[in-house]
Amino acid sequence: MTQISTEQLLKEWQTLLDNTADSIYCCAQQLAQQYAPELAQSFYKHMLEDTTAAQFLSHEQVQERLSNSMQRWIIALLSLTRADDLRPIIAQQKHVGDVHARINIPVHLVLRGARVLKETVASLLSGHAQQQDCLSFISALIDMAMEVMSQAYSASHDKNSRAEESYRLFSIAQNSAHEKERQRAALLDWENQVMFDIAMGLQFSQLNTLSASEFGLWFRHKGAHAFEGSNETPLITAAIETIDNVTLPMFKLVQTEPERHQQLLRQLHEQTRSIAYHLETLFAQISELESGRDVLTHLLNRKFLPVVMSKEINYARQHERNFCVLAIDVDHFKIINDSHGHEAGDTVLQQLASLLSNGCRSGDYVFRLGGEEFLMLLVDVTASKAAKVAEKLRVMVETEKFRLPRGMTLKITISIGLAQYIGHPDPQKLLNRADAALYQAKGQGRNRIIIAE
Repeated sequence: MTQISTEQLLKEWQTLLDNTADSIYCCAQQLAQQYAPELAQSFYKHMLEDTTAAQFLSHEQVQERLSNSMQRWIIALLSLTRADDLRPIIAQQKHVGDVHARINIPVHLVLRGARVLKETVASLLSGHAQQQDCLSFISALIDMAMEVMSQAYSASHDKNSRAEESYRLFSIAQNSAHEKERQRAALLDWENQVMFDIAMGLQFSQLNTLSASEFGLWFRHKGAHAFEGSNETPLITAAIETIDNVTLPMFKLVQTEPERHQQLLRQLHEQTRSIAYHLETLFAQISELESGRDVLTHLLNRKFLPVVMSKEINYARQHERNFCVLAIDVDHFKIINDSHGHEAGDTVLQQLASLLSNGCRSGDYVFRLGGEEFLMLLVDVTASKAAKVAEKLRVMVETEKFRLPRGMTLKITISIGLAQYIGHPDPQKLLNRADAALYQAKGQGRNRIIIAE
């Protein structure tokens, strides 16, 4: 969002005050002085009735502090005249917006409170000789204050979000190589110890669960938060729960069945290996997260999609050019994971990413949106030319032999939804059309291309 300069704000506020009669000043000031407590009460009454606002406010807070602050804000704002220095009042609105962002009060609640405030003012002015002019003036002051607050809120909230993300990355990137080896060793130590304990005939109640191990404690209290949002985090969480709640308890049931006992030991080893594999992937993300590239495929990730889409829309509008997007999805990908494992699925995605990258021009963009979903943005093309590119990709994938671990190969297909930019400024509209076409392709049998209307 483009920030409005302080000088521009000053000019707009001054224009409002210069065009207001002295009698209107008096009306606003008298109303503020006389009804500030009632206005503050109406503002917070509606705020406290909102279930979301109740998470941030309490009656005690309102009575002790917020109500008095609100009354002072009302009096200061509604007592403005053309002779006043506006810089302090604008600075105050920015400060309030910063505070709201810092304590994470949703901006829509503040805007709703402002609307209630204006409705209360209208009620209080009912029957006043200059009711309409005074109400218009007060409403304009409140709207301008909310505009400054919202702008400050947005800037501060973005800054806080970046700081939060930087800290999250810092917390896992700091000496990450050491931490990775430490946690790999901790996981291996737990596996060796539990295998030894099982071999020694310890009962299930005597075994140390993975969640209670050194690795389990680190992952539950630090790792899961640090890598929140990654695909691997829930997989590791689920694997730990399966080991603790399913695999380990099974050992007490098969003590007299040597073959089943050995099978469970192999199963436990594979589950631990799976966790180690996902852990390796998580730490590999550290160097990739801020770069905006997908860790697995090294394609662009969602981070840069809004930026690229907006840039291409602006270019297309300025230069009267076309571009298209291809929403691409691997057909029956879940079967690949279920039949061959996630490692095989990851290998397929990496090879597909390479095919997609090689199948487009250097000016085009290829994104991995997550899972088996990809998106290509083809610049300077019409739908008919983009369809030829899409068909070339579809055939290329269909005829390719995808290599799996242990020397196996696999054949896959993709479905594609194609949408051409048609002038709408909202990038999401174009993405939605491509997604709708992709769903059509899936519904009509997969391994095909559908062009959005």
